Amino acid sequence: MKNKYYRKLDIIRIISCIGVLLYHLNILKGGFLAVCSFFVLTGYLSYKSAEKEKKFSIKKYYLSRLKNIYYPLIIVVFLTITLVLLFTKTNWLNLKPETLSILLGYNNFWQLNANLDYFTRHISSPFMHFWYIAILLQFELIFPFIFLLIKKIREKTHKIIPLIILLLLSITTTIIPILYIKNIGIMQLYYNTLYRVFSIILGLLLGYISCHYEIKIMKKLENSIIKDIIFYFYLIIDIYLMFIINSNSKWLIESMILTSLITCRMIRYGTLKESKVNKIISYLSKNTYEIYLVQYPIIFFIQELKISQVLKNSLIITITLIISFLLYKILHSKIKKHKIIIWILRIPIFIICFYGAFQFVIAKDHTKEMKLLEEDLKKNQELMKKQQEEYKKRMKEQEDSWNQKMEEFLKNEDSLKETVRNLNIVGVGDSVMLGALPSLKEQFPNGYFDAGVSRTDWEANKILLGMKSQGILGEPVIINLGTNGQCGENCRNEILNTLENRKIFWVNVTNDYEVHVNSSIENFANTHDNVYQIDWNEASKNHKEYFVADGIHLTSIGMRAYSEVIYQAIYKVYYEEFQKEKEKQLKEHEESQLEGYSFFGNDLLLNIIDNLSEIDNKDINVKNDYNLEKIIKDIEDKKKENQLKNHIIFLFDKTFTIRQKDYEKIIKLLENKKIYIIQLINNNLSFNQDNVITIPFYKDMKEDYLLPDKIHLTNKGNKELEKIIKSIK
Repeated sequence: MKNKYYRKLDIIRIISCIGVLLYHLNILKGGFLAVCSFFVLTGYLSYKSAEKEKKFSIKKYYLSRLKNIYYPLIIVVFLTITLVLLFTKTNWLNLKPETLSILLGYNNFWQLNANLDYFTRHISSPFMHFWYIAILLQFELIFPFIFLLIKKIREKTHKIIPLIILLLLSITTTIIPILYIKNIGIMQLYYNTLYRVFSIILGLLLGYISCHYEIKIMKKLENSIIKDIIFYFYLIIDIYLMFIINSNSKWLIESMILTSLITCRMIRYGTLKESKVNKIISYLSKNTYEIYLVQYPIIFFIQELKISQVLKNSLIITITLIISFLLYKILHSKIKKHKIIIWILRIPIFIICFYGAFQFVIAKDHTKEMKLLEEDLKKNQELMKKQQEEYKKRMKEQEDSWNQKMEEFLKNEDSLKETVRNLNIVGVGDSVMLGALPSLKEQFPNGYFDAGVSRTDWEANKILLGMKSQGILGEPVIINLGTNGQCGENCRNEILNTLENRKIFWVNVTNDYEVHVNSSIENFANTHDNVYQIDWNEASKNHKEYFVADGIHLTSIGMRAYSEVIYQAIYKVYYEEFQKEKEKQLKEHEESQLEGYSFFGNDLLLNIIDNLSEIDNKDINVKNDYNLEKIIKDIEDKKKENQLKNHIIFLFDKTFTIRQKDYEKIIKLLENKKIYIIQLINNNLSFNQDNVITIPFYKDMKEDYLLPDKIHLTNKGNKELEKIIKSIK
């Protein structure tokens, strides 16, 4: 019996095929919705073709699916494997498990388990799109039994019973993803058969209705132009959805359901009346499966070409159409006169496929190794978080301790004046000091003073030795001698020896025009670090009220001024020492904060984090998506927070691409820092800066240093890397 031809079904196929291809090329953001249309068509056509058979044969059904679906699939799979291995440098780590999942029809679940994300446009594998074929194969495997069960129920009961069952099943499978979308996530929604099967069941339901129910209103539209208007109206809505919906849309699941329902309506209106065969549309439609099969492998091969995106996309589309048409002709041609040519073309293809199949068989499955790596990285991620928290806690404790110390400094600064007042001051002087004694005792209540009339420098050392022998020689020491003449250098050196390292404050005189001692006092102070001149002569100038008639001895006002000048001179010295100590502590604190190592890296650094415990005061920064902008931002942020250490270590694997000029930008930000760049690959880095050291680890790299992915290091490789880092320490 001749098959009926419906042109509009071919149009649905072609539009859906274009939608998927443009989505894979990042041109049509909602092109992935077209897969829903393919699923609806699969369910509908499977039921219609099965119902058309006088006696449905499971064997015949499976053979037709093997020929039309599985046969082209394995040809494309093994051809691709051969071409990838021979003509690319791709390290196809998952070749064995991924190919096995395709051949056995569970690739969608394999991709879920491998955490691959269709929407982030992974092109690390040429088989990313075969999740759809997996769901298709799963359906084709069980469909014969579903059909026979429906047929038996219909024959034993009534045709409405299977209709009710399919309707309830359609409603249930449609509601499930709506209910669980918040919990399952986008990956499960897109890959999991349970959440995609609603489209296929809607197609089955439509196929059942078309075969067993004649709807009068639809029959009336059979010869009406209205059916065409409605069909194209639905088609426009379907295309519009592909333009406005993307993978992040909050209406994602609703859009998938709506696309499926719209496809059902397009099929219904598109099959009301048989069409004349349009050879071009029919031929394009027959090739849609082959177009789907080959498009992603072609994208995989062409992606690295350094040409404009427009030219690249044009090339992909052209090659995809040519190869899919050739593949269809070679695999399915039934024209006898072309038989020899077809077999001439088939033989090299089969040979190439055999090589691909052989490589698949001998390929190693590295799943366990990579899972262990993934687990190690997760553990190290947690360890890094723990270390970062400990680092923050330690920094907080240090900061709190420092703040407390600063508070003590501030308290001491506030109380410094009182501290100076309460010093165990010793004073040795002549009648000037003797006259000012009441004011001095008031100014320095804990002071000990020994002053006498007409006393000279020569007597000072004897007095000081006496105090020392009695154990009452405190600090600082005020000397006010010189009014009655001065002793020589030896005499003053004896005083220095007696007082050892005590601070000495020597008060100069107001009658220097008679005795000429002030210059020697100033010189004495300038040549000894612990001796300070108190310039009473300058402080009292033009203050006649300070003195009695001789201009030397003091009035009551002068006594208070004299004591205040001595106090301020002593306070100034102690304040300056206090400030020096404070600055010293600040500098030491800043240096201690900056002393250590700031690490910047990706998984390579994360993998050895457990073995960096011996390095104190380290700041570890790990990001898998590090790029120049993110590194610069992190460095600038840490500089602002004063957390960037004096030693900077960059440690990235070969997945991180950074050029010489990029590093130059980073180095400018790291002035006065010691920079170490550990190279895993020879990226021709050369720097003139003295503070930059490149460590070519790649020169010592051995085969057993790398895991099968040729990116991450083995335990042996990690240990060698640790040695290098510890040698930096």
